[in-house]
Amino acid sequence: MHKSTRRAIAFGSAALAAAALLSACGSADTTASGGKLKVGVFFPGSLSDTGFMQSGYLGYQRIADALGDKVELSKVEQVAASDYQQALVRFASTNDLVISLGGQTDADVRKVAPQFPNVKFVEIGGPADAKPLANYDPQQAEAEFLSGAVSAAGSKSGTVAFVGGVELPAIVNAANAFGNGARFAKPDAKVLTPQYVGDFNDPAKAKQAALADYGAGAGTLGQIVNLGKAGMEQAATQSNATMVGGPIPGDCTNPAYLGYVHTDIGAEVEFAVKAVLDNSWKAENVRFGLTSPNDGTDFVLCSKDSGVADALAKAKTALSTGAVKPY
Repeated sequence: MHKSTRRAIAFGSAALAAAALLSACGSADTTASGGKLKVGVFFPGSLSDTGFMQSGYLGYQRIADALGDKVELSKVEQVAASDYQQALVRFASTNDLVISLGGQTDADVRKVAPQFPNVKFVEIGGPADAKPLANYDPQQAEAEFLSGAVSAAGSKSGTVAFVGGVELPAIVNAANAFGNGARFAKPDAKVLTPQYVGDFNDPAKAKQAALADYGAGAGTLGQIVNLGKAGMEQAATQSNATMVGGPIPGDCTNPAYLGYVHTDIGAEVEFAVKAVLDNSWKAENVRFGLTSPNDGTDFVLCSKDSGVADALAKAKTALSTGAVKPY
């Protein structure tokens, strides 16, 4: 068989496999293009995780509602890590803009992006060195600084801890910021060593880690574990202790929660699409959060304790004015 024929067969097989992957793992919300901007959004996790992915999906839905006449959207969710690259290649083959959520996709995005120089790539939550793609930094560390301040001020024991999912640089920075926020609010607060359970979406592992921290004296926990929050909530209730939720604010009538960080990942999805539409898109690092004009970070306080409210207000002011750094 001629080499070019073999290559054509191999490429066709890969494309079919990628198409099958998207059909099995995700859903596409598309209409006839008619000159519309074609955007593929890669959600490696669950769209109902009450966390990073769902927050991003809220922005996806807002784009569909507000810009449906200009944008043709498609998405894929809950993809195994071994299939990231294949899914990204499929998106890059059929879209003008590819948006990938989560630093866990960074290595695969960087492999795929150079292969498609005419496609714009945006990674939300990865390292800051943008090229050949744009990196949008939600600065989760800023939100976790606030979480640490609230946790320390509201902890009945004076001890706090942080539970993270995958030990990515952004999550480690967030854990450090949580500790700094706790000590900012209460200089004598005891901050336990952060735990990383190896998975953002495993409630059993998150519950086990939370129970260990509560057993070690923590009165309140911060977290970035997405679906794992369900396990942590069970642990908090079982231990008669508290935690901080988010990034999507939840029910303040639940006594397990002192409050919720609010990190609007969806705003970054919207930012990327609008930047391409108005021709302002660049392969650069774009920051969001309290110290950025792009905003995207807030805190919903559930506690009625005036001391906790005061600690939150002081932490927010210190961050937004640059008086302190989150880590």
